[in-house]
Amino acid sequence: MQVRKSAAWALAIFVCGALLLAPAIWNGFPLLQYDTGGYLARPFEGYLVPSRPAPYGLVLAAAASLDFWPALILQIGATIWILSLTLRALGYRNRLQALAALIAILSLLTSLPFLTAILLTDIFAGLGVLGLHLLLFQSADLSRRERLALMAFVAFCGSTHSATLFLLIGIVVAFGILSLLRVVVAHGLRQASLAALLAFAVMFAANFAVSRRDIWPPGGYGIVFGRMLQDGIVARYLNEHCPDPALRLCPYRNDLPDNADDFLWSDGVFNRLGRFTGLNEEMRSIVLGSLREYPFLQMKLAALAAAKQFVFVGSGEGVLDSVSHTYGIMEHYTPSVVPAMRQARQQHGALDFTAINKVHIPVALLSLAILLALAARALWRGKFDPVERLTLTVTLAFFCNAAICGVFANPHDRYGARLAWIGTLVVALWIARSMTRPDSSREAASAKEPPH
Repeated sequence: MQVRKSAAWALAIFVCGALLLAPAIWNGFPLLQYDTGGYLARPFEGYLVPSRPAPYGLVLAAAASLDFWPALILQIGATIWILSLTLRALGYRNRLQALAALIAILSLLTSLPFLTAILLTDIFAGLGVLGLHLLLFQSADLSRRERLALMAFVAFCGSTHSATLFLLIGIVVAFGILSLLRVVVAHGLRQASLAALLAFAVMFAANFAVSRRDIWPPGGYGIVFGRMLQDGIVARYLNEHCPDPALRLCPYRNDLPDNADDFLWSDGVFNRLGRFTGLNEEMRSIVLGSLREYPFLQMKLAALAAAKQFVFVGSGEGVLDSVSHTYGIMEHYTPSVVPAMRQARQQHGALDFTAINKVHIPVALLSLAILLALAARALWRGKFDPVERLTLTVTLAFFCNAAICGVFANPHDRYGARLAWIGTLVVALWIARSMTRPDSSREAASAKEPPH
């Protein structure tokens, strides 16, 4: 019986892994994006760049000798593990079948397989949220070894990108407040908080090990500046303060692009004035000055940016047939992967997300609408069973993500797509529960909240 059970699990893991790896198998190489090269270059170049902490770059460097496939195996293994733990904690008796069915549904309808099959940190945002939820609410269902492993994994997730780190911190803070108000009590708040703090330590240690100097990626004000430029705030500030010899952007104020990406990542004024190093103090001055001078406009446009980010959920942003920066990094630092990379279908224009997003975007937006309704219903009732707690966690994650990425960067489909699949996951769990409920006695016991 044990042999049969082990064989069934091995087969299920193989099938789930194949589904999550399918885009890369079809492509003949892991999928690439604009930012892949920025992560890969960190251990080789020995310095930090904006929004590229060192931990994931170390993973890529270690996996390069095998054409980066071990990095995808890590991402897929982590996904299967976290989803399996989630189903077990929710009390599913037929966890094996539920896991296979769930991954099949998510692979067909959401961005999930494109997140596990790409050399990018985005998969760790959703996995980090689920792992944090397990620490917050399901610690009693985990062994001590599992809790420690989960804390380490959540810490790694948070260390891979500053937006993911602040997303996890935002969720911990939100549940800290909700616990104080006795709305819903997170008994694992201490463990979750420790995991978030450990994420800082992992990021700082890896950054320092790579750069021997810095513990935080530079350019934070530059990213916020880009959003304000796109919103027209920078143009207003420059028009009201120029000419000013202290502002190097004054001579260029009529030539600045109205798109943050065009300003930050194309060959233009930003490059000529020294990029983040040369313009950091000026961008900082303009950001802080405009916050003082236009507080209500800033609040209005920040709220609008967050609202846009909330519904930007399209898959595949930046996954193009030519990502020249990434190619250059690979050719220079990992030349052994170049022949396989050049033969991949992505590099020959065979990958197009137009048809894919005709499924992904409606599914993501419908899931988000249902998620909001379910979270509102649970809050109105004031009682939370395990699935309703997960619903609340994921809903908070969407709001935190929209605020962090929309306000402090600028709205992008990529930032929404990396979380969209966990919204569909929750909806799928609700549908499954309505058809065949999990272990009712376990659910009833865990649904009890302390009196308000």
